[in-house]
Amino acid sequence: MGTSTIAGVVRATCSAIWMRLKALVLPHPTRQQWLDIAQGFLERAQFPNCIGALDGKHIRVKKPPNSGSQYYNYKQFFSVVLLALADTNYRFIIVDIGSYGSTADARIFRASRMGRWLQSNQLDVPQPANLPGSTGPPAPYVVVGDEGFALSSQLMRPFPRRGLDAKRRSFNYRLSRARRFVECAFGIFTHKWRVFLSPIQLAPQNVNVVIKACVVLHNYVRTYEATPDEDAQVESLPSGSDNIQLG
Repeated sequence: MGTSTIAGVVRATCSAIWMRLKALVLPHPTRQQWLDIAQGFLERAQFPNCIGALDGKHIRVKKPPNSGSQYYNYKQFFSVVLLALADTNYRFIIVDIGSYGSTADARIFRASRMGRWLQSNQLDVPQPANLPGSTGPPAPYVVVGDEGFALSSQLMRPFPRRGLDAKRRSFNYRLSRARRFVECAFGIFTHKWRVFLSPIQLAPQNVNVVIKACVVLHNYVRTYEATPDEDAQVESLPSGSDNIQLG
């Protein structure tokens, strides 16, 4: 078959995968699902009232024609950004796909539907609740991110690293444990779908279609086919590692 025919088949197939699986494995979260996610973070990271770990992943692409430096990121390659919120099963809860690689994660988050939905309370997030063992004021449910994100009532980030006392160091450690789940999710995602191990030779709009298909396939595998051996391998990695080799 000709190149254009194959390109059309790949694009149509990826679009069909996204449309077929999105409602099954990437649904709009309900309040009960948020509570289940928060329970997972409490049990596995000892971080209460957390409804997801947030981060951005740069997907390598061939430089699009006439794009200037829009897709050129701080890591010095061309990319589009997959911004994702992940749970403790390394599944993606909400994603934003296709922003320019030159755009900072925090700016993408503010402009995304995910960010706007959180700010305007359109995601049916549970009402603030007491922290375990606390009798103080209820604390809001939050997502956790790295230092690149701005602190808000919906997003928790670590304290600046200088001049930390014991309590703040402990907080940063717990937040890092919670945030690690999205880093591991990206590692699994990249090495399971090996198209992401080298620059994708497609136009940006077609790259986005491929990413969307792989996102729902990733969630499908994590939901229905994940094995204890894979989870043990992921959890044995040092925090921040993206060097994950899975089948």
